[in-house]
Amino acid sequence: MAASVEARPAAAEAPLTLDQPAPKVLGWLDQIGLWGNLGVTLLAPVGAVFVLLPVTGPRLSFEAAGLAVIVGTVVGALMIAAAAVPGAQTGAPSMVLMRGLFGRRLSYLPTAINIVQLLGWTVFEIVVIASAAQQLLPWHAHRWPYVLVAGGLTAMMTIRPLGVVRILRRYALAAVVLTTIYLFVELLRHPRPSLTHGSWSGFWSAADVAIAVAVSWAPLASDYTRHARSTRSAFGGAFVGYTITQVAGYFLGLVALATVVEASDANLQHDMFAAFIAVPVGWLAFGVLVLRELDESFADGYSAVVSMQNVWPHIDRRVFTVAICGVATVGALALNINDYVNFLYLLASVLVPLTAVFLVDYFGTRRTHTWDVTATAPPRPLMIVPWVIGFITYQLLNPGYIGWWVRMWQHVDRWLHLTVQSWMSASVFSFLIAVIATVPTVALRRRRMISG
Repeated sequence: MAASVEARPAAAEAPLTLDQPAPKVLGWLDQIGLWGNLGVTLLAPVGAVFVLLPVTGPRLSFEAAGLAVIVGTVVGALMIAAAAVPGAQTGAPSMVLMRGLFGRRLSYLPTAINIVQLLGWTVFEIVVIASAAQQLLPWHAHRWPYVLVAGGLTAMMTIRPLGVVRILRRYALAAVVLTTIYLFVELLRHPRPSLTHGSWSGFWSAADVAIAVAVSWAPLASDYTRHARSTRSAFGGAFVGYTITQVAGYFLGLVALATVVEASDANLQHDMFAAFIAVPVGWLAFGVLVLRELDESFADGYSAVVSMQNVWPHIDRRVFTVAICGVATVGALALNINDYVNFLYLLASVLVPLTAVFLVDYFGTRRTHTWDVTATAPPRPLMIVPWVIGFITYQLLNPGYIGWWVRMWQHVDRWLHLTVQSWMSASVFSFLIAVIATVPTVALRRRRMISG
């Protein structure tokens, strides 16, 4: 794969196979528009309840929850932005970059994991879009027509990804900003409880929720920034755009929980959406958010398609688009989002240390050798070790909430005489441990390259 390509006309579209070069057509505004739209989602206001009400601890104060959102988002956005740089520098998509870390065949392992997580996210997004559309436009008693429409629109957008990015930059982001501000103003007209009443003991557990949402984008960042015109626009656009809008999305949920929505309600998603629709002209504002949510399902679906091309590089991505979007639509017809938080924590435990290992190896060795994204990239099984160590660290500190899985890791904690404290962030600790475990291997590799 070519390491660099000349700029193409603004109308250039993403290549159909990995044999074709990636056009460098996305500038600062395009990147901010893309990541700004990806940072705000209808899942964020609903997910705010997991920040405010940690499953294993007391309710946080709104002050603590707000700071946890900011800290978690900044940490996660930095991971996204750092992971966006290699794509801009090499022109390679994210899972193809894994060839340089693990070798071509071993790169199929993170590729398979990434496809599963992206397929899961696509299903979740289609479910959310369909549920929100049904609540906004209750024309049909059943959910399936809304699911089919959402799945079809996702597939259409996935076929022309760069054209969609340009539309997001020109129109969608401005509409989202105005809509979000309007909803904030209307919700804040209601009486508000004390911001300081509640606990700080679950602060890092709450921050982990925001980190988990953000870091799920890191393994696909280069799928888009390989089209960036510069490294600065790739890094800055991802960090600025994503940080601002994810914080805004979670804060919107926290404000709704502080004013009109009861956090303990059995049907939180329905009540949260109803609160938005209930404000004056709320149906229009909520309609904008529903339409904009399609960029989430599109981004997940497109990156799943590009990830599949790491294994089958010569197949037209439009074939994969039909397969991925079809499976996701069928999944959305059968599934719900009751296990959303467990899904997030499991993803984070895999993706946070993987991102750490990749970034240390890429930036630690880039000056001494060219990052190998070819079909002949040699296997590097040793790099799996720090990834696994980071995964184990995350599970020891935060195994999620699935009963048998939690009990297993609690037995390991007792065997290690490890007492998990509320200030121990699973995301931060697993990232740092993975970094520390990767550094000796990278240092040894650099020494051999310099001496050899």
